[in-house]
Amino acid sequence: MKKIVKAAIAAVTVIGLTAVPAAAEDVLYRSVDEIVADGTINIGVFSDKSPFGYVDENGEYQGYDVYLAEKLGEDLGVEINYVSTEAASRIEYLETGKVDIILANFTVTDERAEVVDFAYPYMNVALGVVSHDDNVLTSLDDVTADDQIIVISGTTAETYLTKEYPDIKLQKFDTYAAAKSAFENGTGIAWANDNTEVIAFATENEGYTVGIDSLGSADTIAPAVTKGNESLLTWLNEELVKLGSENFFHADYEATLIDTYGADYEDTLVVEPAEAA
Repeated sequence: MKKIVKAAIAAVTVIGLTAVPAAAEDVLYRSVDEIVADGTINIGVFSDKSPFGYVDENGEYQGYDVYLAEKLGEDLGVEINYVSTEAASRIEYLETGKVDIILANFTVTDERAEVVDFAYPYMNVALGVVSHDDNVLTSLDDVTADDQIIVISGTTAETYLTKEYPDIKLQKFDTYAAAKSAFENGTGIAWANDNTEVIAFATENEGYTVGIDSLGSADTIAPAVTKGNESLLTWLNEELVKLGSENFFHADYEATLIDTYGADYEDTLVVEPAEAA
């Protein structure tokens, strides 16, 4: 049974004989014991973001985040129910109890940390911008009033560009697949996203160049649980530290990412979680 935590205590005002309750917002989550008793953990991942989270030709989830999810399920002793998520839905899925953990290239930010609890990070990331070979964008200062840059709603790229470059017109899409399709079909002069993703896109598709491979501050990617779920957060952090001591994430990189990024990026991108993280 999912635990229901009241985010706000409903106040009752008595007016004559009428009781008027104030609105209360429910936050749903399950403890580790409840997950184990159920025998299944719900993990949110991307289904269209190769090589991090995607569905292969056999209908199986694959990728860097999925490799980690499989290990979490194995060590917890439960089956995994993968829940396909979009960037803008990650927080909602945690708050509504649709998932227990989000593993979907979730960049840690102060704003997000106010509404979800992040575990220790397992990857470094910055923003990047990919553009067409015949018009490579190397500086956002070169974007004109007539140009548009593609972003995915709910990502750090959208937040960063909205704040730092408010005059740049953004073409927003809800999914990676929709953004990719629009960009390939001529929408926008460039696409801003996590640098890992735009580098992967340019590597896998001819005709594109990452003209900006590091934009804004360097950030980290981490698993997230529902705000206040101390039981699951504690287990997850202990598990991540154990995996870090085994160099698990280098093995994950070599199994899922090396064909895309090569060995040169491995130590730059991979984080092995530790107690001091």
